[in-house]
Amino acid sequence: MVGLGNPGREYQETRHNAGFLFLDHLADSAGAKWVHANQFSAEMAEFVSGRDKLLLLKPMTYMNKSGFSVARLLNYYKIKPDQMLVVHDELELPEGVVKMKRDGGHAGHNGLRDIIAHINTRDFYRLRIGIGRPASGANIADYVLSKPSAEALRVFLSVYALLESRLNILLEPNVDAVNNAL
Repeated sequence: MVGLGNPGREYQETRHNAGFLFLDHLADSAGAKWVHANQFSAEMAEFVSGRDKLLLLKPMTYMNKSGFSVARLLNYYKIKPDQMLVVHDELELPEGVVKMKRDGGHAGHNGLRDIIAHINTRDFYRLRIGIGRPASGANIADYVLSKPSAEALRVFLSVYALLESRLNILLEPNVDAVNNAL
């Protein structure tokens, strides 16, 4: 499971870091410890959930260079792209709405664009966490790199708790089952 975000305190709780924040939530709940993995330019954690061993990856290369870390990890562990779930923020979904999909383009998301370029396929799972769109005319980059309101942050935290409670379903390769459970 790959969470997309940007490293550094200034980005820590921004909308764009929805992927990092969800993986942090999972790791904290499971008691998993993050370790820096130089060979992947990333932080990694792992834990067992039921009969599945989960490997969590947070690229520390900034969002638009996430593909480097992902490609290195997939190659090292011999993981097929369709065995990977990338968790990321999604402008096209309202705040707090979550949808899974497999395959597709990057829809302007620079993290997805770079992953697709590095692994030469779009055939992987994506867990899209809705962050909503800014007001008409507002700068999108400023919006995604800003921190949500306290109320919106509570929504995201409740979404992460819901996703954690449905983790066994998230790990199934069945998009419809996941979307129906959320």
